[in-house]
Amino acid sequence: MIRIFRPKLGRLFLLVSLLTICGAGFAFAEASVQSNAKAIDTVWTLVAAFLVFFMQAGFAMVETGFTRAKNACNIMMKNLMDFSVGAIAYWAIGFGVMFGASAFGLFGSDGFFLSAANPSTGEGQWQFAFWMFQVVFAATAATIVSGAMAERTKISAYLWYSVFVSAIIYPVVGHWIWGNGWLAARGMIDFAGSTVVHSVGGWAALAGAIMLGPRLGKYSKDGSSRAIPGHNIPLAALGVFILWFGWFGFNAGSTTAGTNLSIAVIAVTTNLAAAAGAICAMFIAWIKFGKPDTSMALNGALAGLVAITAGCANVSPLGAIMIGAIGGILVVFSVEFIDKVLHIDDPVGAISVHGVCGAWGTLAVGLFAQEAYGGTNGLFFGGGISQFITQVIGVVSVFVWVFGAALALFGIIKATVGLRVSKDEELKGLDIGEHGMEAYSGFQIFTTQ
Repeated sequence: MIRIFRPKLGRLFLLVSLLTICGAGFAFAEASVQSNAKAIDTVWTLVAAFLVFFMQAGFAMVETGFTRAKNACNIMMKNLMDFSVGAIAYWAIGFGVMFGASAFGLFGSDGFFLSAANPSTGEGQWQFAFWMFQVVFAATAATIVSGAMAERTKISAYLWYSVFVSAIIYPVVGHWIWGNGWLAARGMIDFAGSTVVHSVGGWAALAGAIMLGPRLGKYSKDGSSRAIPGHNIPLAALGVFILWFGWFGFNAGSTTAGTNLSIAVIAVTTNLAAAAGAICAMFIAWIKFGKPDTSMALNGALAGLVAITAGCANVSPLGAIMIGAIGGILVVFSVEFIDKVLHIDDPVGAISVHGVCGAWGTLAVGLFAQEAYGGTNGLFFGGGISQFITQVIGVVSVFVWVFGAALALFGIIKATVGLRVSKDEELKGLDIGEHGMEAYSGFQIFTTQ
């Protein structure tokens, strides 16, 4: 019996040992897979953040190219400072307002100064990566306003604006939609920020342009609009290509997961919408003005990009083309309407590109969304009207908050530090008046009334 039992005991011991080793091996492999996935997600999120940061250069080039040479230094300074000032404000207050514990679904109430990010834990390290991705989005919302207020705004006033939009105005909207706020609870879809980022910038730009008034000489006594051409369209075109490139990080990076293979679909829908926007804006301008206007085609590409940002993960490639095409058409008519009918002076078309097309893109999710792409069907694909109504509520609510808050902010700035430069400074150019230097030293720059 003993001789029979011992071999069985030995085999049993060997079997248990092998199972233990295999189990430990599987556990180690699973932990390794999870660790690698987290590392991939972190690297992807940071690379996407760096791409979005590069969009600051794109905005700077677009705004400089579409405005006059005598204000180029001022444009660069505003794009530099809205990110620099905004990053500190977002670190101190904005991130907590946006992603802190929700107070009544309206704003976050903790996590200020990145206090929730523990550098000694993996989750804490992820919080740093997530903050980096979010701060470049906050900077994008802030810098949109620069173009609409170009050529006549005090730099001191713009610095104050950058603080409050990055600390409060933008983060409140972000909390509503991305931070478990009341619009998120309603099921609003704004994947990468047609409304959260672009409409916030566009509606704040509208308030700023109204409070400032038009540039000297922009409108004649009979109310007709006078074109004030930008000084460097090639520079503006470079800016648009930089923005188009950065937008792949903007939209696909919003997965915050390199292991999420939908980044491929998002890249495709983003690209197709931009292309359709550029083509349609070109043809509409060609029909309206008799020539394929380069500046309108450039803004058409941006309009397509802004429009697809909300639904880039929820629509098909064909749906993306439709959304971008309508965005490209809208931007031409919107620029004309805002300038010639409303008499609001927006040198770069920021209100139309980001505000109007951001609203359109957000509404379009309720029409073109398909379950196969993002789990939801829009009205055109049998999903009913409920999602569209939710999108409408979101668009209107954000407009009311941002436009009202920005109007109040610019009103306070105007009554205190002042909002607009003097007539003499505007005629000479803000480079000399505000910064005491020239962007193109040695070149003769003509100033006109």
